[in-house]
Amino acid sequence: MPIAPELFLPYFIACVAVVIVPGPSVTVIIANSLAHGARAGLLNVAGTQAGLAVMLGVLVFGLASVVATMAVWFDWARLAGALYLVWLGWKLLRSKGEIGRAEGAARTSRGFFWQGLMVVLANPKALLFFGAFIPQFIDPKGEIVVQTLFLGATFMAVAVVLDGGYALLAGGAGRFLSAARVRLVSRASGLILICGGLWLATLRR
Repeated sequence: MPIAPELFLPYFIACVAVVIVPGPSVTVIIANSLAHGARAGLLNVAGTQAGLAVMLGVLVFGLASVVATMAVWFDWARLAGALYLVWLGWKLLRSKGEIGRAEGAARTSRGFFWQGLMVVLANPKALLFFGAFIPQFIDPKGEIVVQTLFLGATFMAVAVVLDGGYALLAGGAGRFLSAARVRLVSRASGLILICGGLWLATLRR
């Protein structure tokens, strides 16, 4: 193990605590799993994993500090992310609550992946959090890159298990829910995403 067990255990617990709290990613995963089945949610999970991999790559190459100093880029990226979340929330608000339509799933399979990716990348503060969270558990006397990759991979593994669990549970529940109830959940999820987007748009460094 690249890091000491006494550092890894609290890191692992922290990862679980961070991932298990529902945020924009989990909201999208649950809403799509209820409306389109577990496969849609799992495609969202694949997208979020791709987004985390991008962030880990940025962190490994030491660009997190550069991003933190690029005030203009940060503001534009934050606003673009906020608009995307609001747009995604609006789409959920307009959802008709149609469950598991095969033609809809086939048409948007790639879209589910990109949704997951964009929701993660839509919030540039997630990168800064990633860059501030992982270094706390790195031993400066060891191999920095190896430790960073190991800790990042651990976070991603925790995320794929817990987010995948959300997708499977919601996908299973969706089979027993009426269209009206799925529509209610979609609208609630849409409101959450819109509020999250508006909150993100008002953030200040």
